[in-house]
Amino acid sequence: MGGPAEPPAGAPEGAPGGGEDEYGSVVFDESFVRAARLQEFSAQERMGDHTRAVRRIPVLHRGLSRQAALLVVLIALAFGTAIFMGIRHPYQGPGPKRSESLRMTVIPLAPQGRVPGSAKVAELYAHSPAGRLRAGAGGIEVPDAHRTAHFSDSQVTAALTTAKDYLVASSLDPATLTGGSPRSVRMLLDPRQFGQFDQSFTRPAADGRHAPTGWLVRFDPTRTALADQQVRVRGTLRLAETDRDTLEVSADHTFVYALRPLGTGGAKASLFTVRRELHFRFDRDDLRTHRAELAASTTQAGPLTCAADSANQLRPLLAGERAKAGGPAGTDPYATGRATALCGSLAAAAQPSL
Repeated sequence: MGGPAEPPAGAPEGAPGGGEDEYGSVVFDESFVRAARLQEFSAQERMGDHTRAVRRIPVLHRGLSRQAALLVVLIALAFGTAIFMGIRHPYQGPGPKRSESLRMTVIPLAPQGRVPGSAKVAELYAHSPAGRLRAGAGGIEVPDAHRTAHFSDSQVTAALTTAKDYLVASSLDPATLTGGSPRSVRMLLDPRQFGQFDQSFTRPAADGRHAPTGWLVRFDPTRTALADQQVRVRGTLRLAETDRDTLEVSADHTFVYALRPLGTGGAKASLFTVRRELHFRFDRDDLRTHRAELAASTTQAGPLTCAADSANQLRPLLAGERAKAGGPAGTDPYATGRATALCGSLAAAAQPSL
């Protein structure tokens, strides 16, 4: 039996001093009770007929949860940032290239006496500096290609190869030299320069921008013929990266042509020398399409007479001829849109010593 202070069966389970309280860790605070979806009716409310013991409390929708609201804010910020960056991109791409960017200079070189000539072209070469030059496209040597900071080996090779192809098409092709179609030269240019190129041949002018002889070498086909199809060449190609999107190639070559009067196979031949300094510019589209932008062109050619117009085509002085007295055509310093006429003297050492 239990003592006078205890029930006969001992202390009830859950009572103080009884067995283990398995619900002791559960606390029903006020917020838990208020959040319950079932609520017990009061005693007075249950006195009515057919009244249930509990009632269901509708859930109050008090807006989005904190996580959902945060997600909405992040999405809105992402869209706002994308729109802002699209309007004010900090890394602006390169602007459009100007359609007429080539500046050209053609300088005639007048001989100091009669132009030397010989019936044998080999004799001319043997007695002039041209004898040390190589014949044909082999004289245009392409340096080894090395990658730059922003361009690969293959892209550097493409730039150098395109520059060489332009030199071959514009300075060595017999069809180009004798006044044929300039299409092969045109197809190696950036299409943005087509307008300037075409105008140079339809409306040639000695204005520093529209001289055909600034784009290529061509002789007057009505009086001049090639005495040797193999042009002698020597020069250099140099490449540099100007920015992350542009490569530049500088070409400096001397070309020597053996010429004779048209239609006189037995006439003496003479040598004609042209030095061309060309500056090519390549963007990534040019490298991909095997084209170039010709940025600057300087041509020195002789023997020529200073008074002749060398913008449209070259009219070489041939064997036995000498330059006319006087300098280049007069220059009006008040005129606009025309380059100043230039002329030089062809050094005697550049001619064959016969």
